[in-house]
Order: sequence, then C-alpha cells, then structure tokens
Amino acid sequence: MKNYPIYGKENIDPAALEQMETAMGLPITVTGALMPDAHVGYGLPIGGVLATRPDTVIPYAVGVDIACRMCMSIFDMPKDAVENHASELQSLLMKHTHFGIGSTTNVHHDTSLFDRPEWDAVRVVRDLKDKAWRQLGTSGSGNHFVEWGVVTISEGAFDTLPAGEYVALLSHSGSRGFGGSIAETYSKIAMEHTELPDQSRHLAWLDLHSEAGQEYWLAMNLAGDYASANHHEIHNKISGAMNLQPIVMVENHHNFAWQERLFDGTEVLVHRKGATPAGAGVLGIIPGSMTDPGFIVRGKGNSASVNSAAHGAGRLMSRAAARKAVDRQEWERLLFDRRVTVIGSDVDEAPMVYKDITSVMSAQTHLVEVLGTFQPKIVRMADPRERPED
Repeated sequence: MKNYPIYGKENIDPAALEQMETAMGLPITVTGALMPDAHVGYGLPIGGVLATRPDTVIPYAVGVDIACRMCMSIFDMPKDAVENHASELQSLLMKHTHFGIGSTTNVHHDTSLFDRPEWDAVRVVRDLKDKAWRQLGTSGSGNHFVEWGVVTISEGAFDTLPAGEYVALLSHSGSRGFGGSIAETYSKIAMEHTELPDQSRHLAWLDLHSEAGQEYWLAMNLAGDYASANHHEIHNKISGAMNLQPIVMVENHHNFAWQERLFDGTEVLVHRKGATPAGAGVLGIIPGSMTDPGFIVRGKGNSASVNSAAHGAGRLMSRAAARKAVDRQEWERLLFDRRVTVIGSDVDEAPMVYKDITSVMSAQTHLVEVLGTFQPKIVRMADPRERPED
C-alpha cells in the first residue's frame, strides 16, 4: 500500500482509516490524502482524496451527491441587520428556499443551463432532464442548508472588500435527484465491470475510454454545473427580492473528480469526496455547524494533500447514534445561548454530533489560509421527517 498523509489523525475513527487504506491499495491508485474531518462513507471515506490513473474514475469516490457545493454571497449590510431585520430575513428564506428529497419549484431565475446539448447526449441524462428542471433552485435534506449569518473579513483578504463585518448568505447542497440518480446508475455499472473483494466493491471504477466512462464523465460535469446553478437560483432570488447585489461571492464543489497534474507533472484524476479544492490561490468555504463558525479560505497549494483541505467539521457519530445520544433540551439551550434560529432539522444535525471545527482547522494550517469567518444566525434546513440524503 502506498504511503499517504493523514491530517488530524487523532480525531479520525479507525473505520475511516481502514476505508482509506483499502482505497490506497487499489491498482489504479497513484496517491491520496485524508482530511481532518474524515468519517466513514461508501467506498472512499468522507474527507478522502484519491488520485488515480487519468483514464479511471470511481463513481463512489466522487460520491452520491455529485458536486455537493458551498456558495456564499456577502452583502454590504451592517451586521446588526441579522438581528434588527431577523423576521424579514427569515421570510426571505421561507419564500425562496425549498428543502427535501422531493422538493420542486416552478419559479426560476435562469434556465439557460437547460439549453446545453449535453442534456440530450446520453439517455440516462435525457430521462432525468424534466426532474432536474423541477428541482432547479431547491436544496436537499440531511446536512444541507441555507442560512444567514455575520461574516468577518480579514485585512487584505479581498481587493474589493475592506476588512470588517458584513451580512452573508451561505448555502450547502448539491445536484439533487439528478446527481443521485447518475451516481446510482454508474456505480452499479462500475461494480458489474470491475471485480473487487467485498471490502472494496464500492471502489469499482470506470474506464474513461469506455462508453459508460464517457457517459459518466459527461453526466458528472453537467451535474457540477447544475449544482452551481441551484445555488445561483437561490442567491439570485433572495438578492433580487432585497434589490441588493452581493459585493463578493465565493463558491466551491466538494464531491467531484478533476483532471489534474501532480507536482512532478504526473497526470491523474483527483477524486475529492467531501474535500475542498485548495490549490494555490483557490478560494473555498469550510463550514462548521449551525452554531459554530465556518471559514472562507485560500488554498496554499500543498502537494502532499493533493491540493486539498477539509470540507467541514465532520461527523462524530452516525445519525442513529445521534438520535439516542443527543438531549433535545441541551440542543435547544445551545441554540438559545448562541442566539441562533433554526427552521427545520433535528437532533441528528445538532452541533454536538460534529467534530470541533477549530481543531479541524488547526490540523490544516499548512493547507489553507483563513480569509474570514462566518457565524450562522438564521438557519433553514429540511423538515426533520425527511430522510437524509447527504
């Protein structure tokens, strides 16, 4: 098995380490890294970064929610607006966001993405086009959210944004049912065509020169653009309703595969499953929890981490364990003490089921530079009765 760096190993459960070791032992693996927010996933752990031969892609190493994404709009509004105009900001979330596995909307800001020929190039994609149209501008369940908060920008972080405190809108979701169906379809094909032991069967890959591999690559990239369009729909609708355009927008994928070169020029396909791209100068967002801060970061281009960083705090316990362990009154007291309003969600997303975000950030100071912090104040998530899809 090839050597690879593990960041924040003391806070990573053994099962996730075992999954990463299995992935590193694949014959197509070139290199990899494990981020400090890592926890168990299907095949590759969440927080796993895997660079494979450039002609191979592993659908489950991309993830079920293809192109799950962060997006932040920073507005020229005083931070006090979050409390002084809380009811208005909450109303904007209620009117312009839609959550849940089956959520749809028939009000769209920009549907130009659907004019692209890729929607008709592959039968699987073509069959999902109408569903994708209906879900444009919606968010999923589980850990997906749209929230208002206060962002604190450091001196010199942005040329167009002086240091100070502002109101910001932050969203987290992916490619909805479209991406999920693509992942399910091509993961099944990969497992049918790649014979692997039981412990690594979810790491089955597709040859990018094959018909299925080319179809998946087209669909994955379209899902990436679709995920971005979902966020832009939400942000544009809300900013339009306020008649106020953001002065800065920051966004990034964290469930995707990229064609890249390693520091020595080797061509690879980099899978980042729950990991943030952190190449030199690349901007990204690493959220905390509904009460803990998130971070705007700039990548340092660390070659050992395959130009990657964590994508969040990372779970400490499963949802089933959280429902047994978390005291609802304790969660509600924490929200009250932190002056955070939560619409939807349940104890399986309570802050105490996540790792300490400050420890996660401390484990990757040589991977990213922090440009600003975001403190959530008004959080909207899916109804607690919704099945999680993150």
